[in-house]
Amino acid sequence: MKKTPLHKIKMLDFYIIKDGQVQPEDPEQAGLESAGALDDRTFNNLKNKGILDKQYAFYSDFRLDTGSIQQILQYIFRNHLQADHDVIKLLPLLETAEQNRNGLVSYGH
Repeated sequence: MKKTPLHKIKMLDFYIIKDGQVQPEDPEQAGLESAGALDDRTFNNLKNKGILDKQYAFYSDFRLDTGSIQQILQYIFRNHLQADHDVIKLLPLLETAEQNRNGLVSYGH
């Protein structure tokens, strides 16, 4: 399998945000805490596996509120997907948001 050079990997950044908070233009200037990032391949794999909704686009901003995060976590654990390579990358983001009792907002590049 051909590997993509690190400088060409595209990332989708996620930040912790309160459910009712207005989404800022610039998450770092607004003081949002980074929850992590997913590469485009992992993101698309998660969509194809039904873990992330197909409506989410890699190059667009979207939010996952606390209810959505709970649903995703329940789906993962109910279907015993914790050991899945792509899920392993997603879980820290979801767990960080859940521990803070907040949602996530993504910023596509």
